[in-house]
Amino acid sequence: MLKQCMLVLVASGLITIAAPFSTAQNGATPNDQPSPTAQNEGGRHHGPPDPAERTRELTEHLKLTSDQQTKVREALDSEHSQMESLHQDTSLSQQDRRSKMMEIRKNTDDQIRGLLDSTQQQKWDKMQADREQRMQSHRGGPPNSGQQNPTPQQ
Repeated sequence: MLKQCMLVLVASGLITIAAPFSTAQNGATPNDQPSPTAQNEGGRHHGPPDPAERTRELTEHLKLTSDQQTKVREALDSEHSQMESLHQDTSLSQQDRRSKMMEIRKNTDDQIRGLLDSTQQQKWDKMQADREQRMQSHRGGPPNSGQQNPTPQQ
């Protein structure tokens, strides 16, 4: 019994000592935040996405005009500030905060969609459907009953 306890202590000590070295080999310190590319590749991030980065991505995917870019950036900046305020509001329950966040996000999405031409709106709708599908698969829940699922190709 004593040998097993010693073995467990030694093993946990080695793991504790080795952990900082493994992160140092990756060029990161334990306090580093994931890069935007790491976030896009499955790393979790906290807080709302950067409006400038999101505008750049939407410009790339939707081929936004400079006028659209300006208006999209304004909408995303507004969303960002509203989300930050909501994060700091400790008077709300987690469920209320989540509901308000979803409402803010939907309003911003609707606002952005209204700025797009018909071709861009089709791409936007597909991006939104893909996002919803990723969120549902991440949660492990069934798709929203209000949305239509694409039929499988045969």
